Amino acid sequence: MQRIFSGVQPTGKLHLGNYLGAIRNWVRLQEQFADCLFCVVDLHAVTVWQDPKELTANTREVAAALIAAGIDAKRNVVFNQSQVPAHAELAWIFNCVARLGWLNRMTQFKEKAGKNRENASAGLYVYPNLMAADILAYKATHVPVGEDQKQHLELTRDIAQKFNNDFGVDFFPLVEPLILGVATRVMSLRDGSKKMSKSDASDYSRINMTDDADTIAQKIRKAKTDPDNMPQSVENMDSRPEASNLLGIYAALADIDKEAAMHRFAGLQFSAFKQELADLAVSVLGPINSEMKRLMNDPGYIDGILKQGCEKARAMAAPILSEVFDIVGFLRP
Repeated sequence: MQRIFSGVQPTGKLHLGNYLGAIRNWVRLQEQFADCLFCVVDLHAVTVWQDPKELTANTREVAAALIAAGIDAKRNVVFNQSQVPAHAELAWIFNCVARLGWLNRMTQFKEKAGKNRENASAGLYVYPNLMAADILAYKATHVPVGEDQKQHLELTRDIAQKFNNDFGVDFFPLVEPLILGVATRVMSLRDGSKKMSKSDASDYSRINMTDDADTIAQKIRKAKTDPDNMPQSVENMDSRPEASNLLGIYAALADIDKEAAMHRFAGLQFSAFKQELADLAVSVLGPINSEMKRLMNDPGYIDGILKQGCEKARAMAAPILSEVFDIVGFLRP
């Protein structure tokens, strides 16, 4: 049986990169896979300090975004991680399976901890073990990931293999990555060499999923470009990261490849291209934004969806975790 698991953190506002790189792909995957779990990973969020009220609001907002974008909560399991104890319980076992040398190689910890590594939380350090638990608590077989998460998924495979070898079982699957979409890595509107990020100080660096039509159009008009017209060929793109990024965003929104988009706009002035891009972005994101606002005005409805999803997730994870406990040798009188 093939099973999809993926998650998104409720930290900051979801943006265009989250939509094109993850959420839109999830919507499509639900048509290909009958068994999908989509998780708001609030345990991951608290590896760095979060304002409790903001965390609550952001959790609801992420759930609303998933539903507004087209995730069917009746067909799939939509839930928040902290309400399924199996994630934390299995993560502890994986803390005892994973090796320090493996974790020391995780580049994302180094990036997030920065120069103050000694002040980073232990949770941030063992974050990849929790990610492995998220996936393997359901014996998921496939995980849609961005390029920056591939290393963590490789660790998940290592943990699964070591657990199986340590206990002489063929229990956990070796999960496979799914890297999908034209624009799996959307860059900042202010700096084409940096990834679009929730944490960027400038709100003009990203298009938020909560932005209305006027804001989306304004951000695209103000997006950084260079003095020349649109590129004439692929060969010219490497030295023009901002042009490449905007063209990639257009291609992803239009569901065409980047080369086709380039041929369409080759040599055009940026002002004309940006207008086309703004119109397209508004047509795609506008309806999602409107539905998100409607859903967020009814928090009880969102909470109900998450509650039902958590009940389904707990029921799926319980027998798997019970078998893990038996394999490990935990006495349960």
